[in-house]
Amino acid sequence: MRCPACSNELTEIQVGKVLVDACQDGCGGIWFDAFELQRVDEEHEAAGEHLLHIRRQENLTVDQSRKRECPRCKDIKLARHFFSGKKAVEVDECPNCGGYWLDAGELEKIREEKKQAAKQKDSPRAGSISPEVIRYLYRMQTERRKTI
Repeated sequence: MRCPACSNELTEIQVGKVLVDACQDGCGGIWFDAFELQRVDEEHEAAGEHLLHIRRQENLTVDQSRKRECPRCKDIKLARHFFSGKKAVEVDECPNCGGYWLDAGELEKIREEKKQAAKQKDSPRAGSISPEVIRYLYRMQTERRKTI
């Protein structure tokens, strides 16, 4: 398979139960077939740690504006979009096979974004109100209206 970003030959890498295709000694990008990215995109998933250190040519420049072809599907262009609503990381996804192309450094950014989201979920923010408190206040307001 050819790298959609720099056209180098991709190398298969086995990480845990996931087999990905990486552009080693090229741009450092990684191809994930459908549902593979979900197995390595969070910090607690140890297999993803190995993918943060793909060998790459530091002086290689990749044209981010160029439309990329899916390395799996013939004549299908990858769709570039934000990975999440935070709009911090843009990824390339194949509309046909559901595979993802991540440029060098994007997996690390995704894992960091998910880590931050988990921290926010686990710790209540200052000034935030829980759903239980909102329901209680609503009931109190409704009952107060009935008595007036």
